[in-house]
Amino acid sequence: MSIPMVALTSEPRANEAPREVWGQTLCDLTAAGANTVVLDGDLANSTRADIFAECYPDRFFEMGIAEQNMAGVADGLATLGYVPWLSSFAAFLTSRDLDQIRVVIAQPGLDVKICGGYSGILTGKTGKTHQSVEDIATFRALPGIDVVAPADGRELRAAMAALSVSGRPAYLRLTRDPSPVIFPDSYVFEIGRAVLLREGADLGIISTGVQTVRALDAAESLGSAGYSVAVLHVPTIKPLDVEAIVALAEQTDLIMTAEDHSIIGGLGGAVAETLGEHRPTRMKRVGIQDRFGESGPNDALLKKYGLSSEAMVEQAQALLTSTR
Repeated sequence: MSIPMVALTSEPRANEAPREVWGQTLCDLTAAGANTVVLDGDLANSTRADIFAECYPDRFFEMGIAEQNMAGVADGLATLGYVPWLSSFAAFLTSRDLDQIRVVIAQPGLDVKICGGYSGILTGKTGKTHQSVEDIATFRALPGIDVVAPADGRELRAAMAALSVSGRPAYLRLTRDPSPVIFPDSYVFEIGRAVLLREGADLGIISTGVQTVRALDAAESLGSAGYSVAVLHVPTIKPLDVEAIVALAEQTDLIMTAEDHSIIGGLGGAVAETLGEHRPTRMKRVGIQDRFGESGPNDALLKKYGLSSEAMVEQAQALLTSTR
């Protein structure tokens, strides 16, 4: 199988904050006819659910610091034909209301969108209590819930449009700070489809979320050093594009995954499971090494946890050298 290439934008990179794109896109979807309601866990000015609250105050419900109740109310609204979008930090949605999400949303398969803002370690110095590096693993394991982590604002808009009509529960992983736009306006998002952003034969980097931007920068640096490196972006961790992952392993015979998440149970785990079953391949998982995060500037945290493009280059070179 050959993996279709997706062209990146030819414009100079501009930054967009996913949380602001999320808030405005909810307004746009509702204006276009979506039966949207937003339930917020007392964090609207952080997640930017307040943008939707200004557009549609009668469709915005401030639930307070009561995530369990928020999930239950969303369940009821979904049974009435609304499409509820839950607004809180990933750390709280992953833990405080997990039982309710499991029983009243996932098990009956209700059309609720669980939107985890401030995911990963780049959370504006909120510290380990407000960071979630295990959210993908948690929602991957819940049957029937799609898991989506867009790379930029344009992909986020397209993903939200697809999720709004999917009819299925979904977890949408959002980051806090502005990040570079890499996709053109014409980009088409499809639930369950991975996209090849760069071709290569020596190493295949598989990444998700905004970590894909750093993966592209690492691949370019490795290319300057004489390596041919492919980059496969996986915006949908569940359902996973098994065919694309296996095809990349066939092409490169060497895989490195990259994510702002624990290496246990996230994208790296999903790829390892897939290759172990379908096409055993030497690989390395780049991510958080079974520990919690901490407060700090973004660049310092990326460097410390091995997620910067420079750190990815070093790890890729070690992997490439070890195979020769």
